[in-house]
Amino acid sequence: MLDLKTMLLLEFATTAFMSVAWLLVWFVWRQIYELKVIAAGFFAIAIGLFLYLQRGPDPSLIRVVTDNMVIKFGLVLWADGLARFLGQPRFVGISAFCLAAQLLFWIFAVIYDPTDLGLRIHASTAFTVVMMALMIRTLYRDRSQPPFLRWIMIFLLGEYSAASLLQSALVYIQPSTVANPVMTNINTWYFFQGHIFIVGFFFCLIFMVGMRLSMDLRDRNAALAREVTLRRRLEGELSASLEGEKAARQDQRQLMRMVSHEFRTPLAAIRYASDMLTLMLERPQQAVAQRLKSIDEAVSRMTMLIDRFLASERQDEGVLKIEQVDFPDLYEDVQRHFDHAGLGERLRLHPVAPMPAYRGDTEMLRTVIVNLVDNALKYSPKDAEVEITIRAHNGDIVLEVKDRGIGIPDRDLAQIGNRFYRASNTGGTGGSGLGLHSCRQLVGYHQGHLDLSARQGGGTIARVFLPLPGFARADTETMQEEEPA
Repeated sequence: MLDLKTMLLLEFATTAFMSVAWLLVWFVWRQIYELKVIAAGFFAIAIGLFLYLQRGPDPSLIRVVTDNMVIKFGLVLWADGLARFLGQPRFVGISAFCLAAQLLFWIFAVIYDPTDLGLRIHASTAFTVVMMALMIRTLYRDRSQPPFLRWIMIFLLGEYSAASLLQSALVYIQPSTVANPVMTNINTWYFFQGHIFIVGFFFCLIFMVGMRLSMDLRDRNAALAREVTLRRRLEGELSASLEGEKAARQDQRQLMRMVSHEFRTPLAAIRYASDMLTLMLERPQQAVAQRLKSIDEAVSRMTMLIDRFLASERQDEGVLKIEQVDFPDLYEDVQRHFDHAGLGERLRLHPVAPMPAYRGDTEMLRTVIVNLVDNALKYSPKDAEVEITIRAHNGDIVLEVKDRGIGIPDRDLAQIGNRFYRASNTGGTGGSGLGLHSCRQLVGYHQGHLDLSARQGGGTIARVFLPLPGFARADTETMQEEEPA
């Protein structure tokens, strides 16, 4: 038969080994932080058993209380760690109260009658039953672990509670079994079944951790499968969207080609009629000649817009006509255009200072200025002037058009220039919302940008920024002019 000391030594070695094993498990799976609490519980019980082994034949009263409280603290850590692990209420208040009551009762019992172990055994039994009940309640409410595993652990906890109650009952029935203050071999059976309980508790926890890791892995695989399915669906939607966008762009290009073709027919008729009038009228009046010339220039400009703007997708194919831009000549073209329309007297062109060399598409830049001036005249009083300035500033060519018109509301500044968008204060003034959009596109071909701002005293300032030196010669070698079909 094993004596009590040998049983305590075996139980101490087993518990110490288990505490180290739990620490190693926690180091491997840090995400299960509750394992360190359970490991601390095994460690506390191992220390308590070691202190029992170190007792002499006549231990001090402080030593008697301390040895017992260390083991009781280990039980509290077990209950708390199990509740944390299973995600159940931790019963911190109940555990703290039981520890405090146990400590006070043991101090009272040791001082009142140090030779009577019965009172201390009954107190320990009560504490053990409460802790086991808390753990049983935690397991009963849990649904994350398999039922059979939970019920095995509940059986182990119930068995240990029953053994503690049995020992307390035997002490109550036969007090002589604990008459000596030093625990004798008669209590070896109690520590033996306690050893079996600790081993069973350890293995049940190991299986629970394994199930937890297995469920975590299954959940992650399921989440990964859902994410893969979602990504595939989004990929399919994106592919369908790209195909739709591609088809829409193809339709748009086809529409632009059709519009371009259909517009050329009436424009050709207008040009033909203008030419015939020029031939039929041998000596037309000056006003008539100017009107015919204006019609011819308008037809040419409209044809250019069709070729270079409505078919803007062809820009990548080399529709830009790059050349050295003569800004004074550009000034004169703009003035002449509005003179033919009877609006030239409202323009105030500031003299062009000596300008650095700039390479770009003159026709496109002329269209930009004409559109900006046309907008300024349209939304300004009939007697208001429109100022035009061209200058070099901070590495840019700046084309500036100032008016004293109705201005642009602040809420519309972010949207103005988008296709078909018109400011909220335009009222009944005619327009399509394409003029500024055209300007932004044509300026964008030159890597520049258009800025619109309010003018002090009322009106709008439109500034076009064209970075110097424009298109380099090396860039233009690959841009071949493509004649329209």
